[in-house]
Amino acid sequence: MASELQPFKTILFGFAFSPSLRANVIETARIANFFGAKLILLHVGEKSSEKSNQINQILEQTAHKNLEVEIQWESGNPYNVISNTCKTSKIDLLILGAMQHENMFKFYVGSIARKLTRKVCCSVLLLIKPSAERVPCKHIVVNGLDAPETHFAITNAFYAANALGAQQLTIVEEILQKEIHVTVEDHRSLKKANLMKERLKHREESRVRKIINNLPPYLTDNITVKTQSIFGKRGYSIGHYAEVVRANLLIMNAPSKTGFLDRLFPHDIEYILSDLPTDLLIIRKTN
Repeated sequence: MASELQPFKTILFGFAFSPSLRANVIETARIANFFGAKLILLHVGEKSSEKSNQINQILEQTAHKNLEVEIQWESGNPYNVISNTCKTSKIDLLILGAMQHENMFKFYVGSIARKLTRKVCCSVLLLIKPSAERVPCKHIVVNGLDAPETHFAITNAFYAANALGAQQLTIVEEILQKEIHVTVEDHRSLKKANLMKERLKHREESRVRKIINNLPPYLTDNITVKTQSIFGKRGYSIGHYAEVVRANLLIMNAPSKTGFLDRLFPHDIEYILSDLPTDLLIIRKTN
């Protein structure tokens, strides 16, 4: 793959000494290698020789011996430490280990993950099923929301698909039911509603196709691309779709700074975070 685009040059993984530590570190090192990035491992907690030996032993088990890795130990509030490190170390991608369901979230996940996902200065990847043995990434789903940052999210989705070796990328346009503007009361109104749905689907697919057509061929040539329009509640619809098609990765926009979308997004991401359908990548531009 050509190297014109490299959105993730420095990756930060906030880790805890949990039973999934080995799988998380090996998976994170693998991702950093695929992205050609430097990896910073950050533990918010006390450093000890035992902990240091444990993390170094795990790193020795990774297959990526040329990967640039730095280990940091910090004390303080996990949210503040992680957030500040993302700024001071110019992090492009923050990776956090996550359990799939809200009531099972551990350590960094839960309210801290929600806060970081919304407010941290970089993109965020939540891993729900890290594996020491690689599980191929075959299918990526990305939102095609009609929003200013969607072009950036889709571009990064194609980059990730190429870097991770995914064969298929589906762009989902979530259309609100209220856009139909028809109350179904009889056969005639049902027909009118269905016609309106087709027009909205055509509009959304045309908009997304324009984005794809403007991308460089090296990003799109080797990927099977599908567009999918879904009517329903934003966040719920795309999360459910990603689960049904068994996507390996779901990619979403970070919240926009504009007022309307900024109010919408917390609800969308809160729903997805409470019941993660798969690994979740939140794309955010870094300065």
